[in-house]
Formats: sequence, C-alpha cells, structure tokens
Amino acid sequence: MKKIALLMAFAAVPLAAQDKPAKKTPDPAAPVALTGCVVRDDATPPHFTLNDDTGAPTHHLTGMNLKGYVGQRVELLGTPPDSKRLQFKTGLLPNANIAAQGGAIDPSEAATAAAGGSSPVGDVQLPDFRVRSVKPLGGGCK
Repeated sequence: MKKIALLMAFAAVPLAAQDKPAKKTPDPAAPVALTGCVVRDDATPPHFTLNDDTGAPTHHLTGMNLKGYVGQRVELLGTPPDSKRLQFKTGLLPNANIAAQGGAIDPSEAATAAAGGSSPVGDVQLPDFRVRSVKPLGGGCK
C-alpha cells in the first residue's frame, strides 16, 4: 500500500510542474508624437527628414511615403527604432583629421572634437523615426 501511495505522489509532481503560467510578451513600444516640417533629404533623394522650427533636421523618417507632406508642418505618430539591435560604428574617431594629427594638436581642441565639437559638421547621423500616422497641422515651413 505504501508503494502505491509513494508512486502516486511521484506521478503527481510532474503534472504540478506543468501548470506554470505562460511568459508575458513585452508590450510594443508606446507611440511617440513629433512635430515639425517634412523635408526631402538631399543626401538620399527618396528619403525624408523632420526639421524643427529653426529648420535644423532632427530625425530621419521611415515607415511611410511622406511625398505629399513635403514643406508642410505635421504631427507624426510613430516609434523610434529598436535600440537593442547590435550596431557598429566604423571609421576614425572623432574624425579623420583629428585622428591623423595624433598628439600634435592642442589637447583642448582634441577634447572638443572628441565630444562632438561645437556644431555638427559633415556626415551627421540623424536618429531614425518609424512613422505610423501623419496629421497635417497647417502652415508652411521655413
């Protein structure tokens, strides 16, 4: 009798272990709203950028064809790209000119250049923004 009770107790353990709750799937990223002017990107003609009120580009836009909104002030609803992806940056840092000078440059100039300088020059990498919907706000852009 003891053997049967012991056998039934061991048989119930795997069944109890199978009743674990399913893992929760992470919620998709909450949508973000950006406001600005849609501008055709001159560097890559089929692409668009979002410019702020001063006319400076702030984001590279993906996800929708925004050809009909070029030159208009809009509110974009979307998500930034997944930042958990592996990304590689290559090249001479902070730039080829500073890297080539080695130690023959004033340390304060090298520090300023390494920190990004006083203003971006050359090939500036804008953050991507995946557009889900567009709402025209009326009015033109600078």
